[in-house]
Amino acid sequence: MREAFFDLAETLNRELHAGEALLCALAAERSHFVRFNRGLVRQPGSVDQRYLTLRLVRARRQASATLALAGHDEDLERSRAAIARLRDALAQLPEDPWLLVSETPQSTVSERHGALAPAEAVVEQVVARANGSDLVGLYAGGTIVRGFANSYGQHNWHEVDSFNLDWSLYLEADRAVKASYAGFDWEDAKFHAALESARSQLGHFTVPRRTLEPGEYRAYLAPRALEELLGLLCWGGFSARARATRQGPLLRMEHGAALAGSVTITEDTANGLAPQFQEDGFVRPPRVTLIEAGRLGDALVSPRSAQEYGLAVNGAHAGESPESLDMAGGRLPEAAVLTALDTGLYIGNLWYLNYSDRPAGRITGMTRFATFWVESGRIVAPITPMRFDDTIYRVLGENLMDLTRERELLLDPSTYEARSTRSARLPGALLNALRFTL
Repeated sequence: MREAFFDLAETLNRELHAGEALLCALAAERSHFVRFNRGLVRQPGSVDQRYLTLRLVRARRQASATLALAGHDEDLERSRAAIARLRDALAQLPEDPWLLVSETPQSTVSERHGALAPAEAVVEQVVARANGSDLVGLYAGGTIVRGFANSYGQHNWHEVDSFNLDWSLYLEADRAVKASYAGFDWEDAKFHAALESARSQLGHFTVPRRTLEPGEYRAYLAPRALEELLGLLCWGGFSARARATRQGPLLRMEHGAALAGSVTITEDTANGLAPQFQEDGFVRPPRVTLIEAGRLGDALVSPRSAQEYGLAVNGAHAGESPESLDMAGGRLPEAAVLTALDTGLYIGNLWYLNYSDRPAGRITGMTRFATFWVESGRIVAPITPMRFDDTIYRVLGENLMDLTRERELLLDPSTYEARSTRSARLPGALLNALRFTL
């Protein structure tokens, strides 16, 4: 596939008119999908797809088109026809003042081949281990490919094997536990451990739910709950454009406010699922430090923001949000979480998050699924859903007691049009207090 893509790009480059530049981007995958319901296979399937995006640039004008590749000679003729249409369109377009593409070739090749289990073996494991439980979920696994080539002589290739089994165990109605197992090398023992942990939590739903009054409670945020919190923070929190226009949720950190010293967050492209290059041809550094020891670090700078605000590009995509989020762990062993929590809330999931005061970094949301009341280090009852409303400066600042040593790899389960390449590697967070309003 790599040779075919680069050969196609080179052929198209040789046919360009004077003053034209061409950017070619490939998004492909070979994936297996299996949907489960009641611990049994509901729908299996597989996808082998290749999409080529062509961007023609001339005189600060650009136009693009995307077409599916079939893997034979017809691809070249269809690509030529697409470029001809783009050439006609450019004559009707205004100049783009913030257009910036990489004209200095930086070619890269990255291939990470994991030890993926055959889809049939995954099915056997899931069905056997579910053992009559109402397991509902989706397995997606296989090879994701991203390629880039331009008429300046740059060639980039990214190929990675990965899998994500995202599931819930249901007892009845909304009494459920959500879990996942994701990575690059399938290990039966790790899947079994994740499933048994979820099954153990599901057992706590056999007792009546407890309703708590609004107020502040000691709390533990499991990695999946912390992912929801940081996911919202990524909505403008690390964007160069958001900082320049004063629209980000971390404005106070630009004026001296800080999080706890144990909080270090990076865009860790070197160990994530996303490619080390972006759609304009700029290569990403292995890591960008977003928050270091509680202090605001570098912003993610896309080419358009760099052009508009006079900044240096660091390989961010147009949305300027992290794609390979990494948060450093702390000192708390995961096995000691309940003991350290003592009495308070164990929060497995959060949802419906939004900003209640964006400039102040204030976030609101709801508890979901596996949220339990803990007394003396022991889970005693599930709780009815509650709404929290608190600032990031309290949650990851003054009220943060510790982070777990162990971290969980969480892959974005989105499969709209293609499997997502976003990932997060996060610990759990023990809080001295979390404010609930309902």
